[in-house]
Amino acid sequence: MTAQTAPVNRPIPAPPNNPAPPSPPAPRRRRRKPNVFRSLSRVLIVLIVVVQVYPLAWLFLTSLRNEHDFATGDPFALPSSISFDNYLRAFQTGNLGQNILNSFIVTMGANLLIVLLGMMAAYALQVLGFRFSKFVRGLFLIGIIVPVQIALVPLFIDYSSVNLLDTYQSMIIPLAGFALPMSIYLFSSFFEYIPRETYEAASLDGAGPYRIFGLITLPLSTNTVVTVVLVNSIFIWNDFIFANTFVLSEGLKTIPLGLQNYIGAMGKVDWTATFAAVCITITPLLLVFLVLNKAMIQGLESGATKG
Repeated sequence: MTAQTAPVNRPIPAPPNNPAPPSPPAPRRRRRKPNVFRSLSRVLIVLIVVVQVYPLAWLFLTSLRNEHDFATGDPFALPSSISFDNYLRAFQTGNLGQNILNSFIVTMGANLLIVLLGMMAAYALQVLGFRFSKFVRGLFLIGIIVPVQIALVPLFIDYSSVNLLDTYQSMIIPLAGFALPMSIYLFSSFFEYIPRETYEAASLDGAGPYRIFGLITLPLSTNTVVTVVLVNSIFIWNDFIFANTFVLSEGLKTIPLGLQNYIGAMGKVDWTATFAAVCITITPLLLVFLVLNKAMIQGLESGATKG
């Protein structure tokens, strides 16, 4: 028998003593080159803000000056003393409260017609669709370029024949009619943004066109409704031409007509009271705009996505 040799324990060679690779140097931060376009954009935005805000600030500060200070001093200077008598005189000189109420009634009535008729027309043109629907929408859009002045005389004759002169309806109807083309365009653009599968799924569930309009289209159009109302309210609230043409009595005068009451004999104007009255009349519109501006921007963006 042969003897078994014991295994020889060979030493395991040590790994080579290689040094760790040096870490790469940290990259140097590059200095951003000044972006001329960005700087010019910021300067332009600041200028636009100043141009928009300065008249409002000057109007408010002037409404706090007394009449003698405004007449004898620099009209663009800061008030030497603050006085709220101008606001009291604004209500005493003119029928400001009734003017605000009349403007509110006309604005709400016109906006109600604009939203209802504009949404239904856009729903029929864009969602339901029919033959020559694009042609009909084009006819509506032509109304954007029609000036309101050409309708004053025919409307005055028609209103006098049907006893509509000196009524709220005489102002609401033309204001809503001339605002419909733009409103139909905004609603149609938004309805095109809604997926067709949503309407098809509702139709498969048995919903008719009226139910789809009330349960799907109307709730989804909240931001667009706010946009249409705010955009039109600015022009309706400040409308002068229709009110001046169709309103004959003092009790139906709106704000633009009511401001004429601050012109006294020989054309003398109580400027400080007038500025106070203007501040009172624009405050509700500014507050509503500041509260709903996000919804208005979202409505414009959604309406412009595919419009």
